[in-house]
Amino acid sequence: MPPLILITNDDGYQSRGLHQLVAIASELGEVVVMAPEHNSSGLSTSITCTRPMRVHSTKGPSGIEYHYCDGTPADCVKMGIEYFCPRPPDLVLSGINYGSNASINIAYSGTMGAVLEACLDGCQSIGFSLLNHSPEADFEAASSFIRHIIDSVLHHPLPDYTALNVNIPRLDASQIKGIRVCRQARASWVDSLEKRIDPIGRPYWWMTGKFVCDNPGEDSDEYALANGYISVVPVSPDFTNHSAINILKHLES
Repeated sequence: MPPLILITNDDGYQSRGLHQLVAIASELGEVVVMAPEHNSSGLSTSITCTRPMRVHSTKGPSGIEYHYCDGTPADCVKMGIEYFCPRPPDLVLSGINYGSNASINIAYSGTMGAVLEACLDGCQSIGFSLLNHSPEADFEAASSFIRHIIDSVLHHPLPDYTALNVNIPRLDASQIKGIRVCRQARASWVDSLEKRIDPIGRPYWWMTGKFVCDNPGEDSDEYALANGYISVVPVSPDFTNHSAINILKHLES
């Protein structure tokens, strides 16, 4: 029996990145698609719990049936596993995202929110992102690397409670130097809420921001990407800072 692969994203079911990931994964197993109806970027691991959700279906470009949900990426994973997969999936994939989810971006990413939800549900999971926001982004360039990573995880399962955050530099296939397994760079978004006035005089605010990573380190994802490598960061929904437990023992009574 071929492996069952559930695929979602945060850019919506019509995204070219999703189509490319479905095409790659369908060469390696049986594919079920459950993606958001609308762009759901920046929703992280949020779920819908204050209204009902609806699911619709259509044929994707490759003829594979696409299910799409008016919920979040994490909702799509829950819905896909519980109602649309004929058995528990062997692997959950999310992407291919427009733009980076390296470094601190994982904290906000709907793409990676789906991956972490799958990990919480006990599923192998991988998120793929391309450092290109253009509608004409070339997702084909990294296809052979994406296929290699998916195939590797199918044959060499990840440790429990571990998923992969994969980011791909904006380069032609011939310019990508390879794959680097690395750590998440310590960086931040310096946010700013810009106050504006609408045409009838009412104030509103628009989120802007600047990504700051002063010293990524040669073992980090930001360094790998800047030097032409695909970054692979093992991540976990366990937020415990294990190194701090002994430091804080003085709090116990």
